[in-house]
Amino acid sequence: MNRKKLVISIIGIGAVCFLLLFFVLANSIGDKVENQCEIAQQEFAGDCVEALMKLIEDETVGYGEKNSAIWALGQLGDERALLFLQEYYNSYDSNNQTKRNEALSQYELHKAIKLLDGGFNITAFVWR
Repeated sequence: MNRKKLVISIIGIGAVCFLLLFFVLANSIGDKVENQCEIAQQEFAGDCVEALMKLIEDETVGYGEKNSAIWALGQLGDERALLFLQEYYNSYDSNNQTKRNEALSQYELHKAIKLLDGGFNITAFVWR
């Protein structure tokens, strides 16, 4: 009987720790998306999605910032960004990865488009 209680207790503690970690991670993602929105909206007019798209279009903005904006658009899940991001997407080749600061990341575009095109974002319900 004691062994059964111990196993149940360990499973319960593990589940609570997992949920706590999940919610902390999800909130962290939400904070990062909000930060990207604020950065974009300081420079460009419109709501978050519009400002992020304008940031990506701006030729004076560095690739690192653009790739962060692409990631944020994917996290937001707003369909307005789907066609916009598809215009920049060539194809993703895991053997040919560019550095985030050297070019638009086809990997980031691939992930964002996948989320925008019906992909499941498990953390979004926590912070949206």
